[in-house]
Amino acid sequence: MPRVIGITGGIATGKSTVLRMFGELGAETLSADDLARQALAKGTEAYRETVERFGDGILTPDGEIDRSALGAIVFADESARQDLNAITHPRVISAIQRRIDEFRTNPPSPNAVLAIEIPLLVECGLEAIVDEVVVVSAEPATQVSRLTTRSRMSAEEARRRLAAQMPIERKIQHADRVIRNEGTLEELREAVRAAWEDVTAQ
Repeated sequence: MPRVIGITGGIATGKSTVLRMFGELGAETLSADDLARQALAKGTEAYRETVERFGDGILTPDGEIDRSALGAIVFADESARQDLNAITHPRVISAIQRRIDEFRTNPPSPNAVLAIEIPLLVECGLEAIVDEVVVVSAEPATQVSRLTTRSRMSAEEARRRLAAQMPIERKIQHADRVIRNEGTLEELREAVRAAWEDVTAQ
């Protein structure tokens, strides 16, 4: 029967890579981050509210929201992060729920799989809207290394971003399945393939 998988984890654990790999295996895919970008697109109500709250300093020269500039603010200030979440989360959650409802009402095939990357799945209490929670995990040192390499942020900033998030151990408590991402890309692909075979066999 059709299944909805919720993929979550901490920053730089490899959630997006796991989502892409599920897509390569045949799953339909959706990213909460992409939905958040759409919600904050220039001209939207969420865009207006965000600029009103954080000021023109978060805008690029062409008037789009600079996610890096906004991220630097909200990861350094808990109340700022809560304000941004209050603007974006209801819109993103509504979009996710609509997509899940469409999928369940009209699945493309009897054994179809919809994989959704939702970084704050546990924090927002969304476990009940998916059939299976997959937590992608990595050691904090690995996360810091990935952040400093890919995002060119300092180790101090990387550790601050990790500290601002729910500990991965707490997310694992809500997991139906844990995919550990400490090895090679091929090892990760094998873990995803094993999870895929499990899910599609149900």
